[in-house]
Amino acid sequence: MTHSSPLQRLGAFACAAALLAGCAGARHDPLPAVAMPANWSAPVSADAPATTRDWWRSFGDPQLDTLIDDARRANNDLAIAAIRVYRAQLQAGLANTNLTPNVTLGANGAVSRTLDTHQMSRSSNANASLSYEIDLWGRLAALRDAARWEADATAADLEAARLSLIGTTASLYWRIGFLNRQIALGDANIAYAVRTLAVVRSRHTAGAVSGLDLAQAEQSLATQRAAQTRLIQQRTENRHALAILFDRPPQQRAAEPPALPDAPPPEVAAGLPASLLGRRPDLRAAEFRLRESLAQVDATRTSFYPTFTLTGAAGTSSTSLERVLANPVGTLGLGLALPFIQWNTMQLQIKVSKTQYEEAVVGFRQKLYTALAEVENALSARVQLEREAEQRALSLEQAQRAERLAAAQFAAGATAVQPWLDQQQRLRDAQSADEQTRLDRLNNQMTLYRALGGGMS
Repeated sequence: MTHSSPLQRLGAFACAAALLAGCAGARHDPLPAVAMPANWSAPVSADAPATTRDWWRSFGDPQLDTLIDDARRANNDLAIAAIRVYRAQLQAGLANTNLTPNVTLGANGAVSRTLDTHQMSRSSNANASLSYEIDLWGRLAALRDAARWEADATAADLEAARLSLIGTTASLYWRIGFLNRQIALGDANIAYAVRTLAVVRSRHTAGAVSGLDLAQAEQSLATQRAAQTRLIQQRTENRHALAILFDRPPQQRAAEPPALPDAPPPEVAAGLPASLLGRRPDLRAAEFRLRESLAQVDATRTSFYPTFTLTGAAGTSSTSLERVLANPVGTLGLGLALPFIQWNTMQLQIKVSKTQYEEAVVGFRQKLYTALAEVENALSARVQLEREAEQRALSLEQAQRAERLAAAQFAAGATAVQPWLDQQQRLRDAQSADEQTRLDRLNNQMTLYRALGGGMS
């Protein structure tokens, strides 16, 4: 009759434990149903090209493309988000270690000598121990699932941060272009106001106009110069905000446009409302965390079931090093824990975990409906801004015409200077409103892209 060694029995135990664990697993309940509309209520373009992964290139601005690429490589917020993803992946890896037994190995030796007889003695021992919890109820599997869902959610957070960074970079870039154009218009209008003041002063010297006309012309010029300083300060602040997106000191200016593009924003394929779940990274993160919460409910529920832990140890000791392996000693054991005896604690903790899951369900629904509203708002605003742009262009054209007529009437002596100054102000307002609408259309396009999840598929 042959006898297996303790080390052999320990190996057989490990195989048996792995087979038992393979029979266990966490349950995977479906997520709660969420009502989704079949189509968007706002009109969408049926002929728009499909959105690509590098969707920001559809604006057709190589300088903006370069800025966004640089920001994606250098931004500190993205670096932090990437570190969080790596940490979550490591934590998921730690959770997976419960698939394998815990093994401990040790060995030591000693030499002793008596003080009176000076007799030498040597001793050596070696030991190995192994423990493994059999996942009969799926608790460990639920913990692994929870860690994996959190890792997936953190990865989606990184994509959401990247999407937000692209939007912020483009918005600041366009804002600076808008301010550059406003400042250029302001310089031209101030130069025109200086010429206007010269004409009024000349006519005042000749006695053709009153001192009131002269004061009004001087006041108009001072007001415009004051407004110009505000625009210059806004541009400085936006330049600094753009620079720090690239992990640079604010003094290092990034590339910027002299004005906003003349071309209208590109069309975008909105898809169907149901596609948002797959396209928006923030919704995917919310879904993953909802699944994580469900896995935590499973883990809490099954943590009160009996746990079985198999343990084994093998060791040897001898006063002679060469005889260590000839004196094996082995032990096998089975540990049983009965946490379900704590009935009140069990019920309360299970209810607590369920409320956390229910809260996550409500939060997920709210995020989804908010996302739908964001898309609807952006689609509606796109239509209204297009109509507004048409009217702004017409308003600017008529303001230019009215200013020319007012200038001619003043030159002919038919009116005082104030009607002409009023028309100049209306022209400046029309110019500013036209540029603001251009900026609003670009920002609306970016908002729509972000609401649709960018180019994610």
